[in-house]
Amino acid sequence: MRRDALERDWTKGSTTRNLLSLSWPIIVHELAFLLGYTIDLIWVGKLGPASIAGVGIVGIVVMLLMSATWGLNAGTRAMVARFMGAGNNSDANHIARQAIVISGAYAIVVSVAGIWFAEPILNLVGLEADVVSEGAAYMRVLLAGTTAMSFWIMNETIMQASGDAVTPMKISIFIRCIHIALDPFLIFGWWIFPRMGVSGAALSNVITQSLGMTIGLWFLFTGRTRLRLTLQNFRLDFKLIWRIVKIGIPASIMGVQRSLGNLMLAWFIAPFGTFAVAAHSIMQRAEMIIFVPSMALGIAAGVLVGQNLGAHLPKRAEKSGWLAVGIIGVIMLVCSVVALLWAEDIIRIFGTEPDLISVASTFLRISAAGYLMLGLTAVMQLCISGAGDTVPPMIISLVMMWLVQLPLAFLLPRIANLGVYGVRWAIVIGMVVGAVAYIIYFWRGRWKRKKV
Repeated sequence: MRRDALERDWTKGSTTRNLLSLSWPIIVHELAFLLGYTIDLIWVGKLGPASIAGVGIVGIVVMLLMSATWGLNAGTRAMVARFMGAGNNSDANHIARQAIVISGAYAIVVSVAGIWFAEPILNLVGLEADVVSEGAAYMRVLLAGTTAMSFWIMNETIMQASGDAVTPMKISIFIRCIHIALDPFLIFGWWIFPRMGVSGAALSNVITQSLGMTIGLWFLFTGRTRLRLTLQNFRLDFKLIWRIVKIGIPASIMGVQRSLGNLMLAWFIAPFGTFAVAAHSIMQRAEMIIFVPSMALGIAAGVLVGQNLGAHLPKRAEKSGWLAVGIIGVIMLVCSVVALLWAEDIIRIFGTEPDLISVASTFLRISAAGYLMLGLTAVMQLCISGAGDTVPPMIISLVMMWLVQLPLAFLLPRIANLGVYGVRWAIVIGMVVGAVAYIIYFWRGRWKRKKV
């Protein structure tokens, strides 16, 4: 990456240009990140509906187990961005080193616990035996690489918060090319490789995540990004760790409750059969892809919010947020139209069974009604969290999931006779409620006064 780009001041110049310059590499990066799990599901889809359902549910479980890490990332991103905006690279460096250490420690605990309790966790969802068997095999191997994944994601969070979104993008593209090439060889036993089934899909993830971790650490410690890390005079700073954790705890709670809520939604769907669970799993993957522009614009806007607040420019911070909302509104409108018109064609990418296509395409059309709100919610949440104000997003998220989505997911299939489709309508209604709450809070502007 060119040195002038690495030294660019994101608190000056055109807000629109800064937002787009930061967000497009993040879009590519997030697509590359999700491509691995999507490719897994496409190849695993050739093994049957039970494999699709198992891999899809494991994705939700892993998100639940790793939720505390996402909170740590939020705290790290807010603090690194704030200090970089203030021109205090030394403290930003110190924060990054502390975050890497505690991220790795937590990942080790999650890895051991997840491997040990894989089948009991999946049995709690009420899945059929073949789905549990496939899911547990995938989950054990995937969680063995949790530490590598945690380091990799933290490395990229630090780079993005410092204002370098291009380097993480390049790393993701590189390792996903390897992943795509490796996946079918390990799943189906091509060439000299053994046939590993779903375990092969998980192993290809572990290999590429380990490679991403190694490359990311090399970039950070050799100064090939905006923030150069060093172990010189390193010590554990428990006071600073608590500051990071204090910001991250609400984000962690938000992540845990969201993942737990998604697991309960899957539990509501499970009685409707393997095809319904498989369709829900496909929707999780499809929506993660649709979610990418929202996530990218939200992360970019959050970095700009943090850096502009660090430079004492609250009006520029607010402008970054509203601009991101306007752009994502247009993008998600296009996604909704595509989902409505070509739902069956999209679902056929993941599976060809007629019953699966029928259920999943209906899921997709129902969800299209809420995609505009999904994008707005993601952008607003990340903007507010980028300011270090993580408690209000936590409260809004709790209300959206536990007072709106889950009660309606239980009631609509029964009272409104909507069957399994009532669960999907409950998710859409929750999106609308969350979007309205975020708009009101962001507009009031209390997040501008948050101290980190």
